[in-house]
Amino acid sequence: MSTLTDTEAGGQPPPGRDRPDLSGPDPGRVFGWLFDTHAAALRHYLVRRVGETAADDLVSETFVVALHQRHRYDPQRAAVRSWLYGIATNLMRRHVRDETRQLKAHSAETPVDGHANRVAERVDAQAAAQRLAGALTKLSPGDRDVLLLISWAGLDTTEVAEALDIPAGTVRSRLHRVRKQLRKGGEA
Repeated sequence: MSTLTDTEAGGQPPPGRDRPDLSGPDPGRVFGWLFDTHAAALRHYLVRRVGETAADDLVSETFVVALHQRHRYDPQRAAVRSWLYGIATNLMRRHVRDETRQLKAHSAETPVDGHANRVAERVDAQAAAQRLAGALTKLSPGDRDVLLLISWAGLDTTEVAEALDIPAGTVRSRLHRVRKQLRKGGEA
């Protein structure tokens, strides 16, 4: 009678689930568990950063990159959740840079307002979103990543430090600085 591993037995987490061994000859089962465990939260975080369509693509790409770079994962340095958020954040940054380049290339085009009758209903919401977006754009990319990984992804300062590969003290000081800056009204 053969015994089943935890992963085989109904998708349960593998031993050392926070810091699993990804270097085995058959990573499919562990990555299946990782996807089932972390994809929804990663997607939720990325939707808030870049929208639904881009988030779906970035979640998929995060797990593809993780699978291809599994030999680079060091369980002694970071929990697997932090590692995945680090990959997702780097991919999201690249996506935003590419999108910004495309928008700048098309900035000379005149936008077409096909939804004039709905504009009045959204003015307050858009104004609030613009203020928030404006405040976020005034932050450095590192400060913005710290803030959003904590507030939108729900990571703690240790997990953010692991995800961004920076000291936890740096995360705390960035978070303090960002909160102070946002309370002042987003002034740089």
